Amino acid sequence: MRVMMRQPTLFLTVGLPCTDKTTAARRIEIERAALRLTKDEWVKALYGHENPPSAGDVIEGRLIQIGLRALELGNNVVIDYGLWSRNERSALRQAAADRGALVEMRYFELTPAEQRSRRDRRQAEAPHTTWPMSDDELAEWSATIEIPTRAELDGSEPLDHPPPGFSTWDEWREHRWPPSLS
Repeated sequence: MRVMMRQPTLFLTVGLPCTDKTTAARRIEIERAALRLTKDEWVKALYGHENPPSAGDVIEGRLIQIGLRALELGNNVVIDYGLWSRNERSALRQAAADRGALVEMRYFELTPAEQRSRRDRRQAEAPHTTWPMSDDELAEWSATIEIPTRAELDGSEPLDHPPPGFSTWDEWREHRWPPSLS
């Protein structure tokens, strides 16, 4: 008997906080039988009210390793991080391609007023799931996100080369998401 493996898909949720990424990731998890990897849930479980950036990077990297292994095993995976930089998205697109997986990228965007409204609602109704975010932080983050192009979203845009100083996306990925806090 010959078993046919289906081609797995890596789903990338891209967007700022409070734009509905996690809700969409949960939907993808169910509808597409995907392993959902949501960094904030892990940081909250390990650090409670703290949100140390260096630990968040390591947690993201460890979850990416798990996700890439799941792709190798033929499972769909949804990464729920925000992925604000094009380099992050390119590195993950390349890693998925290296494993024979498809990539579906979803970008989530709201007006600043709606984003603040969702933030306020989340902090009032489920403060244990989030951290305080000021209006200034939301504005600062909005200025730093590299919004994906239409061609990046639909997968028709070729991958960029790794940034200067890195010969491969795997090398860059390990630098961006270090294996430990040291």
